[in-house]
Amino acid sequence: MWDVKEVWTFIIWVLYAGYLHATATRGWAGTRAAWLCIVGFAAVLFNFGVVNVFFTGLHSYSGL
Repeated sequence: MWDVKEVWTFIIWVLYAGYLHATATRGWAGTRAAWLCIVGFAAVLFNFGVVNVFFTGLHSYSGL
């Protein structure tokens, strides 16, 4: 069964791994790298603020 919290955590890991890969291998810097980092941070805020409160899952703190 898919857990909403784990899925969003995986999405965040993929975003930040993509950021690290893009800056290390493709030489991304400046605006493009900053936007990718902002999207990752927005996903973290969404995970902490929305997923924890409004979605029920397998974790004991979900659906407060």
